[in-house]
Amino acid sequence: MTQSRPLVEILAEIPDFRKDQGKRHPLSAILALACVAIMCGAKGYLAMSEWGRNYGKEISKALGFTHQKTPCSATFCNIFRKLDIKLMESKLGEWANNVSSVTGISIDGKTLHGSVKQNSGITHLLSAVSHGLGMTLAQCSIENKTNEIGAIGEVLKSLVLEGRIITVDALLTQRKVSQDIIEGGGDYVMIVKENQKTLLDDVKTVFGGPCSHLLRKWSDETTDIGHGRIEKRFLTSSDELKEYTHWAGLHQVFELTRTIMTKKTGEVSKETVYGITSLSPEQANPLRLLELVRNHWHIENKSHWVRDVTFDEDRSQVRCGNTPQVMSSLRNTVIGLMRHRGIENIASACRRFSAQPRLALELIGIRM
Repeated sequence: MTQSRPLVEILAEIPDFRKDQGKRHPLSAILALACVAIMCGAKGYLAMSEWGRNYGKEISKALGFTHQKTPCSATFCNIFRKLDIKLMESKLGEWANNVSSVTGISIDGKTLHGSVKQNSGITHLLSAVSHGLGMTLAQCSIENKTNEIGAIGEVLKSLVLEGRIITVDALLTQRKVSQDIIEGGGDYVMIVKENQKTLLDDVKTVFGGPCSHLLRKWSDETTDIGHGRIEKRFLTSSDELKEYTHWAGLHQVFELTRTIMTKKTGEVSKETVYGITSLSPEQANPLRLLELVRNHWHIENKSHWVRDVTFDEDRSQVRCGNTPQVMSSLRNTVIGLMRHRGIENIASACRRFSAQPRLALELIGIRM
């Protein structure tokens, strides 16, 4: 396991925008309380405030508070909406990058539906999440899903790309994105759909054109059984387009067919998708490409799903200033920290921390 600095030290480095006059509580203590409260099941700043006042002086002192009472909900609201989110994301992202030793990174967007209903200025977030751990390495806010293309450059700049493989869905399959990844020393795996019609037609020709049977190809498949269904994935790759495309670094193209049978009804569904990658056949055979494409969806299962189901993010209606992104960033950090420590069931861990809050303090680096 990668050794890393305690999270509480990183929180102490986030700049405080407030003037000294009238400042009652240290920013680092407020952020530490927020993280611990989230790990104990708090879903909003009112719950964070109540958590701080329910557990007594010993814990509040350990968190860094010097006054008898911990912050009220209005204090959390006022601080979160004015906090410099770019500096905060930068510090937390740097920490996450140092902790995460995996090579695969998924980039995808997530809509904050509760904030949409409240007409917040921050309604959609573009995140980079590590394969495997599901740790958020970078995140930026955008107005809506269609602006992901313009925002991905900012996310890529904040990542360590050297030696890493970036996976994206069809919306982000853009020439500029592939160029930025290659120039940063990374590789990419991209899904290709109708928004890149010429590229899609070229890839389809490799696998279904009149001379397809003459082209060099490699194939492999996997089968998974679970949740009442059997899912087979069959992937064929080829490097025949390597010298015939303007896409930066493109080395292989692939065709992936998923066949899913529901065991109870016998119903069968089939889907075929196409993709491109800068990885050579030696770097990524069909089995490795199958793994990378499947791992891309970890951003849904290990990050978005946990934030929505366990931390109720989809129903959160915070909307003032930077509050939606600050809350999302803290949830990301907590999820990443728990996964880094080998915790798989986040909901179960939250219940345990709620009963034993000192364990949550220890996780961020505070020993009592």
